[in-house]
Amino acid sequence: MSHILQKLAPIGESRDKEILKAASTYVFSEKDGVELLAHVFAPEGSTVAGRPAVAFFHGGFWDVPMVTQFVPHCHHFAARGAVSVAFEYRVASKHQTGPLAAIGDARAALLWLHENAGLLGLDSEKIAVAGAAGGAFLALLLAMQKDKQFPTPVRPKVVLLFSALLNTTPKGQLSDRFPSTKEAKALSPSNLIRRKLPPMLVMHGKADRVTPFDEAASFCRRMKWRGNRCQLVDFNGAEHSFFNFNVSHAHFEMTIAAADRFLVESGILDEVEADVAI
Repeated sequence: MSHILQKLAPIGESRDKEILKAASTYVFSEKDGVELLAHVFAPEGSTVAGRPAVAFFHGGFWDVPMVTQFVPHCHHFAARGAVSVAFEYRVASKHQTGPLAAIGDARAALLWLHENAGLLGLDSEKIAVAGAAGGAFLALLLAMQKDKQFPTPVRPKVVLLFSALLNTTPKGQLSDRFPSTKEAKALSPSNLIRRKLPPMLVMHGKADRVTPFDEAASFCRRMKWRGNRCQLVDFNGAEHSFFNFNVSHAHFEMTIAAADRFLVESGILDEVEADVAI
């Protein structure tokens, strides 16, 4: 069977190329000979500088490349006037890497946005980051790691989370993916909660058996106790992948509407004009 499979065309790669045709693609980082790509969806016909940006990090728990996961979201927010970017990062199945490499790639992605704000026509003070599962973990670390751990001239202003991985301690999930228990604890978003963090929108299914809903509820409760803005939007009966366009169109519409509204309330996006359909 394996010799037959080897002769087949890489269907997944061809599909991804087709889905990403509308994007402008840049190399944002090169690690160990691997070029990592940023797929940028710009607002149509707009050359205005100082636009907001929404950066997406796909799910898959650092195992598989899923860069097209957030392309529907990129199209939506590009139509809303934001430079929307689907970032690649190194994954185990393709690069034999783990969460630490993915964290480094996410940092490089955020710095690349900041350094290329002029090229992309964006306002580096209006960058939102978003992610699903392990990608949400990456987005959180960009906002939550302390300066000593992550000295950087830029931090995201808003964080959007879909079925987020929030606890990588031994009592949570995936601590065994880290080089040591100490690192898994130190990098767990649940252990990085403190005052003056960016606003966060947490969208989570109550039937999620991969990243349990109780973790999301606890995370938001503790964030609020520290004086942070953290909005939890729960979905009854919804499982881990509920928000994806190809899983549930209804949930996709509800989550993207919630994300849009949260970005408006956070000063990232403008209000929708009455005669504009999105």
